[in-house]
Amino acid sequence: MVIYRHREKYSISEMCRFFNVSRSGYYGYLSRMDIPAKDLPLAEKIQECQERCGKTYGYRRVHIWLEKQGIHHNPKTILRVMQKYNLLSDIRRKKYRNYGEYLHRYPNLLNRDFKAERPNQKWVTDISYIKTKQGTLYLSVIRDLFDNSIVAYKTGTEQNINLVLSTIREAKKKEKVTGELQLHSDQGFQYTSHAYFKLTQSYNIIPSMSRRGNPYDNALAENFFSILKTECIYRTKIETYEDARILIDEYMRFYNYERIQLKINIPPCNGGYFIFGHSPNTTGCAQVRFLLACQPCTDYLLPVNGSLGS
Repeated sequence: MVIYRHREKYSISEMCRFFNVSRSGYYGYLSRMDIPAKDLPLAEKIQECQERCGKTYGYRRVHIWLEKQGIHHNPKTILRVMQKYNLLSDIRRKKYRNYGEYLHRYPNLLNRDFKAERPNQKWVTDISYIKTKQGTLYLSVIRDLFDNSIVAYKTGTEQNINLVLSTIREAKKKEKVTGELQLHSDQGFQYTSHAYFKLTQSYNIIPSMSRRGNPYDNALAENFFSILKTECIYRTKIETYEDARILIDEYMRFYNYERIQLKINIPPCNGGYFIFGHSPNTTGCAQVRFLLACQPCTDYLLPVNGSLGS
């Protein structure tokens, strides 16, 4: 373009020699690009603009920049020239999907009351991501506010609705829900979807939802991800999705069955309760939680080392 712009002032041959370009190559370039003379000055000014901004401007911002330089062109002309000479912005804006009629909103029933009187009374759920060299792995969890145990979790390479639905199905398969159950989430599109609405209705789960822009409304879900990443994820370099899944599985077992919680001095799904017919640390998490939830069963629960989870 520089050669073409200065063709009337300098010899084409001299400029080709100076820029180490063959005459045939130069004329071949002109024929391939079919460059009309009227576009050249505009293309060069657009190139100057993109060099200044690091090629981040779209045609609208380029149009404004040119106007300030006293160069007036229709924005669509600027777009055409940018497309022709590969001068488009390197930045691509995210495209947001409109879920329209499938949008469901729920009241904030939890209202930051993070205490539960029994298992499977209040669940909180959220999705976080785990970075690996292979890519991003997404982790969906459900946490019970009664004992802070992880009721269910699922991983996937896409942050989609199915990841959330499969987590809920896993939780319902493992847990015996005997009373009213709230499931609290943020306002992510997975939780406002019609599929989420239908599944919670079918399980008689009452959805609760954080207010927009209030992450503290779902603080206990966020808190677990902070614990997981600090104690596990950030301490190792994860190569593959499978490595991440293995690491998460191992940590979930540790968190539910071995990691001592300060407020009760035992793990959530413990071990610390002795149940007739079972030795400590052998009873499944769901079974222990069910016995704790069932008042008549407390006669069969004996505290280990003196006290019942104080």
